[in-house]
Amino acid sequence: MKIKDLLAKGEPTLSFEVFPPKTEDKLESVEAAALEIAGLHPAFMSVTYGAGGGTSRYTVDIASSIMNHGVTPLAHLTCVSSTKEKVHGVLEELKDRGIENILALRGDIPADGKVEKDYQYASQLIAEIKAAGDFCIGAACYPEGHVESVNKTADIQHLKEKVEAGCDFVTTQMFFDNNILYNYLYRIREKGIMVPVIAGIMPVTNSAQIKRICSMSGTYLPSRFKAIVDRFGDNPAAMKQAGIAYATEQIIDLIANHVNGIHVYSMNKPDVAAQIKNSLSEIVR
Repeated sequence: MKIKDLLAKGEPTLSFEVFPPKTEDKLESVEAAALEIAGLHPAFMSVTYGAGGGTSRYTVDIASSIMNHGVTPLAHLTCVSSTKEKVHGVLEELKDRGIENILALRGDIPADGKVEKDYQYASQLIAEIKAAGDFCIGAACYPEGHVESVNKTADIQHLKEKVEAGCDFVTTQMFFDNNILYNYLYRIREKGIMVPVIAGIMPVTNSAQIKRICSMSGTYLPSRFKAIVDRFGDNPAAMKQAGIAYATEQIIDLIANHVNGIHVYSMNKPDVAAQIKNSLSEIVR
């Protein structure tokens, strides 16, 4: 099923993200975790894509396994470290497997700075996918602005370019203050960007995640969230419970305010996904 058709129903949806392993010896355990999450019957599941082909060869395999277990897959595809030949090779493989949803991303610049010259922006990749077949295309958006954008106005303009290139929906980077998303939605709608927006939620289950999140994206941490980390950060079990509770409260508030698309960055953790799904059993069917 195309995700744009799922979102068009206007009902709350809950989806989860998994990421392929960096090495082949971990593939079996990651695939098992992905299928356990698929057993929760989410609206769809996304599978991330490694820069430069590092884990990309597993993306299609895991997405295909998810689909064979009755869940709609969303395969990520990045372009900054790929040639057009590589991208079209992946597109053909997705077609062959019957996978019709793609999240098109520029991708992070590798640590060694090595990139290909065929693509500079996600909008270029989106246009290429649009021309290559009948895919449903998603893109990323950044309620707090992309770290590389000169300002939020420029970032929204880049989002508009993605939509004009053919993306059907967008998924946000994680955020911990729902007011940031509500303000962002007002701003992008004002600019005529009307595609569905799926809210990306990260359940923080250990304090080390916070350091990574802040160093990578500069995400704003509200005082309420900081208090949770300060109080429970040294107690792994308590931090996990509190982090899941915080994410669940975020989701309930979002749905109450008619943000129906919820995507959970579940970090290959079936137990985290299950706890969130169970907590929303009467809210998201």
